[in-house]
Amino acid sequence: MLQNYELIIKEHHLDTFGHVNNAIYLQLFEEARWQLITDRGYGMKEVMSLRQGPVVLEIQIKFMKELKLRETIQINFETLGQKGKIGQFKQQMLNSKNDVACEATFTVGFFDLDSRKLIEPSEAWKQAVGIV
Repeated sequence: MLQNYELIIKEHHLDTFGHVNNAIYLQLFEEARWQLITDRGYGMKEVMSLRQGPVVLEIQIKFMKELKLRETIQINFETLGQKGKIGQFKQQMLNSKNDVACEATFTVGFFDLDSRKLIEPSEAWKQAVGIV
């Protein structure tokens, strides 16, 4: 695991049932991923400067427990592997009792913004996500 990103569930994260809305889980996972790669030297500044960065190709998500208002949660990140232009990451959202509330596996490509196609990931990107 490369990351333990912590945050508090706020009112705008909730749906009418009083727990985190399903779409918000993806936003929170993305927030945690951007923080991770920014902290490890490959944030938005580098993506725009180098014109290369990650794109999500597929997501498999499983909801297991509710997350409720003002609950402190942690989001973990794990690199599962890289084959050519495609990599996989797993993120888990842990509730305040340290139970897995949600788990998602992301299939990600490394994208060139100028040619508009997938390319082999750079060494800087591999370092940012813990591949090397």
